[in-house]
Amino acid sequence: MEIWPGRPFPLGATWDGQGVNFALFAKDATAVDLCLFDAADRPVAELRLGEYTDYVWHGYVPALQPGQRYGYRVDGPYNVERGLRFNRNKLLIDPYARALSGAGTWNDALYGYTRGHAAADFAFDTSDSAPYMPKSVVVHEAFDWGDDHAPRTPLAESVIYELHVKGFTMCHPAVPLTLRGTYAGLASPAAINYLRELGVTAVELLPVHQHFDERHLADHGLTNYWGYNTVAFFAPDIRYSAQPDQCTQVREFKSMVKTLHAAGIEVILDVVYNHTAEGDHLGPTLSMRGIDNQAYYRLQPDDPRCYMDFTGCGNSMNMMDARTLQLIMDSLRYWITEMHVDGFRFDLASALARELHAVDRLSAFFDIIHQDPVISRVKLIAEPWDVGVGGYQVGNFPVLWAEWNDKYRDAVRGIWRGDWTRVREFGYRLMGSSDLYHDNGRRPYASINFITAHDGFTLLDIVSYNEKHNLANGENNRDGNNYNLSYNYGVEGPTTDSAINMLRARQQRNMLATLLLSQGVPMICGGDEWGRSQQGNNNTYCQDNELNWFRWEWTDEEHALFAFTRQLIALRRNHPLLRRPKFFQGRLIHGATVEDIHWLRPDGEPLSDYDWYETPVTCLGLELDSTVLDLRGPRGEPLSDDTLLILINVADHAAHFKLPTKLGDSWTVLVNTEVAVEQAEYIVPGDTLFTLAPSSLVLLKC
Repeated sequence: MEIWPGRPFPLGATWDGQGVNFALFAKDATAVDLCLFDAADRPVAELRLGEYTDYVWHGYVPALQPGQRYGYRVDGPYNVERGLRFNRNKLLIDPYARALSGAGTWNDALYGYTRGHAAADFAFDTSDSAPYMPKSVVVHEAFDWGDDHAPRTPLAESVIYELHVKGFTMCHPAVPLTLRGTYAGLASPAAINYLRELGVTAVELLPVHQHFDERHLADHGLTNYWGYNTVAFFAPDIRYSAQPDQCTQVREFKSMVKTLHAAGIEVILDVVYNHTAEGDHLGPTLSMRGIDNQAYYRLQPDDPRCYMDFTGCGNSMNMMDARTLQLIMDSLRYWITEMHVDGFRFDLASALARELHAVDRLSAFFDIIHQDPVISRVKLIAEPWDVGVGGYQVGNFPVLWAEWNDKYRDAVRGIWRGDWTRVREFGYRLMGSSDLYHDNGRRPYASINFITAHDGFTLLDIVSYNEKHNLANGENNRDGNNYNLSYNYGVEGPTTDSAINMLRARQQRNMLATLLLSQGVPMICGGDEWGRSQQGNNNTYCQDNELNWFRWEWTDEEHALFAFTRQLIALRRNHPLLRRPKFFQGRLIHGATVEDIHWLRPDGEPLSDYDWYETPVTCLGLELDSTVLDLRGPRGEPLSDDTLLILINVADHAAHFKLPTKLGDSWTVLVNTEVAVEQAEYIVPGDTLFTLAPSSLVLLKC
């Protein structure tokens, strides 16, 4: 088999109809061999890439076809004290691989050093890792997108639904058995119809980049179910392919996106660019470590053997290196242009913004994204923290970025737990967190509001458990945390006490109602809309089983909660006041500023500074006044809306609220969380005392 010089670009394996061009960046390597394998992963040929241009090794192999499996062996010095970890005995994944042939198998041969040796990672290992490694796969990018159009739902109008590709359909009785837990399963009519009936505008998929399970999980018969351990930034995970033996995951993923788009649903990917599956200095050599360790990873300046770890996962990507930045930007553009995704949620995004040690809002990472004509136009959502010093950056990301707002989560949980020392903060959170986002030129939709997410307790478990129950994870219940739990109703976990179950159900409705009536962008953790439980496990990252898989046989109470959530989403869609693209700040009328929101006490009077700062307020009202606002659509068209009134009572006793009088008009009750089922609207006269049940929320319109 012959090899021609080829070209140093594009990086990766590119089929041109006649053969395949291979290009690999490896600055300090002394030689690079391309290894080819057949469909059974048996070695076929080993070809030397003889050309080296701008630190890129490249070659062209004529007659190769899509589906060809390959990997690299990279020669160079093995000097861990200098941060050099070349070992040609280790087959390496192409960082630009579009697909992998499998998930890999753990074996000591995956390590660049001899495990168990007294010299630790100084001991060079000569065993061949190829039999245990997934192989990179040449992919034909052609796909019939037809009339696919991105929904382009404005972020202010979005309702995001976080889900796991496998867990969502793994037990769905209406999804064919062969498609359950796959990209095709998520694109099935049953899954699409559910999402449309619920009314969400976007799905946020837990990581779908190919990942590698951690060794300690494999040793305990567990897997990294969430997938936050990426090994290939371009490759959709083969685990979610309906035909894994044929390596068709790229085509299947594209079909899924096309089908979701046709239903008006956007696709947002949770992406992990902050670290890789290669772990710390004692981790395996799978890809970048053996290709150019110094370029791809942040090494300790005074001890390059070890890594700087802002992620808690052993390593951090080196965002100060131009080739590492290129890799990430090329990956983002690929998922947008070739896979048609609509946005990204960046895991531990602060780690990506670190210049030297500090998180820098003017870092190269932000600069490149902001000027990029492709990446800058999709939804960009940050998890605005990492585990390093100074990594907590909520409110500090620049324009174009939205953020997971954990301050919103904490305030809402705290209010419904009865902590009214947070009432002032709750006011900010309910109205889009202007204290965090207004001064730097951002809008309410910079705040991704959430109460629960994949990481932590489900909504039902928040109000059902006071302690974590993570023994199944094999870490003696030391993992996870007990953050923000004190909903002690006397009984933890499942109970036959109807009064406790009714209170738990109402608290779920209260928090869902708060989430979907707040300014900003609501994100629902998949399953909360019907009351999914993880049996008190608040760290189910390694549970690929019924603990995480959705259960589709619901009780009457679960059906009722779903109907209630669906009703809230429809109300949000039908009332522009609930999804304002700008902060409420009054309007100038006849030279005077007229307020567009009114915070009210139960006696109908405005909340005073004393109320906000000094008194334990347990009941309040928020009036959103449409008569003051000039509501307009994206083309300047006027939008009509009703004046809305949100009443909240967190006390354990009923409260009587004097409704504002609107020129003799009456108020219509749209939502009352006291009621367990989707309800018809009913009329209440203005200037009357409205009785709020204990721990309840009511929405009215005038």
